[in-house]
Amino acid sequence: MTLKPAIGLISLALICTACPYESAVPLTHGPTEPVDSSLVGYWYGIVKDGSDFFGIEALDITAKSDSVYAITRYGKSIRGDMIMPDTAFYTAFTSRLGEHRYMSVQGSVKVPSRKSPSGYEMQRIFYISSLDLKNDTLSIKTVTENFTARKDFRNPDDLRSLILSLTQQQKNIFDDLYSLQYRKIERVTR
Repeated sequence: MTLKPAIGLISLALICTACPYESAVPLTHGPTEPVDSSLVGYWYGIVKDGSDFFGIEALDITAKSDSVYAITRYGKSIRGDMIMPDTAFYTAFTSRLGEHRYMSVQGSVKVPSRKSPSGYEMQRIFYISSLDLKNDTLSIKTVTENFTARKDFRNPDDLRSLILSLTQQQKNIFDDLYSLQYRKIERVTR
């Protein structure tokens, strides 16, 4: 096996095993900050390694209310052995934890259910990410699923305390694969 296919297989293995942390609760009970107009806009993903393995990712961030964002993520995902276009819709809000700004991003996942005729139901989940905006570059670091063995947080205060404690101990709680940078570009309207 040559080096290029080996690197591709290693990359694919990492992508299939690394995941962001899915929480039943957000980082805070609700929004604690108003919408930051500097976050609103169209953000174009910066590819880390120059490859186009997944293609370019983009975020369209708008204000849904005075303290909640609507986010449309344009990207690609792996389905079996194919890479396919993937668009996802989220709502989110920001809060501070120490000196850092975090975003609780609400999405949903399909989970097995005996109650539903289809055998599945949609369950609300949150992804937790730190945000850092410098000039026209937005850096997002998503908390990794392996930052704690505990998966059953039912109270945002407990989740927030653990994340604050680990970051104060300078432990890396972020997933490198889901830590991305975006550059703000003008929205093109037709």
